[in-house]
Order: sequence, then structure tokens, then C-alpha cells
Amino acid sequence: MTAKTQLNENAVEQFLTFQLAGEAYGVEILKVQEIRGWEAVRAVPNTPDFIKGVLNLRGSVVPIVDLRERFSLARADYSSKTVVIVLCVEHGNNPFVMGIVADAVSDVLDIKVDEIKKSPNLGAKINTRYMRGMHVYKQHMIMLLDVDKLLNPDEVESMDALG
Repeated sequence: MTAKTQLNENAVEQFLTFQLAGEAYGVEILKVQEIRGWEAVRAVPNTPDFIKGVLNLRGSVVPIVDLRERFSLARADYSSKTVVIVLCVEHGNNPFVMGIVADAVSDVLDIKVDEIKKSPNLGAKINTRYMRGMHVYKQHMIMLLDVDKLLNPDEVESMDALG
């Protein structure tokens, strides 16, 4: 085993975990710009239902995506625990900022890269392409999301065309 292989096996990444419909999800902490409490957004006509609108974030217009609706989960009223996780997403060579609505923020976890389990193959009708993998933490499964794929603006546009 080379030193480089050993280093990769011991590599650790940090993930911000959050709750969504009673399930745990995680995103790479390096993608997170900030966490904000829920506030009213400006609706944008002719966008998919899961795009709640836009926020003015220090002069930048930031689209806000409700992950419950994006994942076809039961809708819930926003509460004092509801948060918007502002993420910097890569699209080609162009980084852009988007927010995701989550029920609540949980923890920041250090996860060894070799402990991230591959996303399960659930058949052609179930889409797991937004998942980076799974992690078991204290006997709970955490779905680790690939936000660059999940919040890809081209895919959001194509989903709108399908809907």
C-alpha cells in the first residue's frame, strides 16, 4: 500500500446534515455558504412547483428550492425550525448560488470517504442520480446528496418542460 492510497483511505469530508420529512440528508460542508431561517420569498411565474421563488441575498438573486417537493415528499408548513441552506453549486465552470429548504439542520459530521456506501440500485423507475451515497451514523441512514447534480439549472429547466 502506497502512502497516497493510505491517505485516500483515511480522507475525511465534512457534511452538514439536515432533516426532511423525518429522514436525514447531508451535503458537503464546503458547498454551504450560510444557513438562514425561513423568510418569505418572491414568487417567480412559470417555474416548477419546487422552486419557491427567489431571495435577495446581499444584492444577489438566489433561487430557493423546496427539497420536499423536489423529491415528491409530503408537503409541510414552514415553521420556526424551517431553514434555508444557501449553497454554492458548480455548473460547468460557473459557480452559482441556490438555497434549499429543509425542515431543520442537524449536525456537521466528519465522514471517512471509504465509509460512504454506494447508492443502492433501486431499478430504472427510481432515480438515485442526485445521491452521492449513503452513510450509517448511530444506526441511522443519511442520504448524502450531490448538490451539483441536484441543483443543476439545465436539469431544472428540462424538468419544467416535462411537467
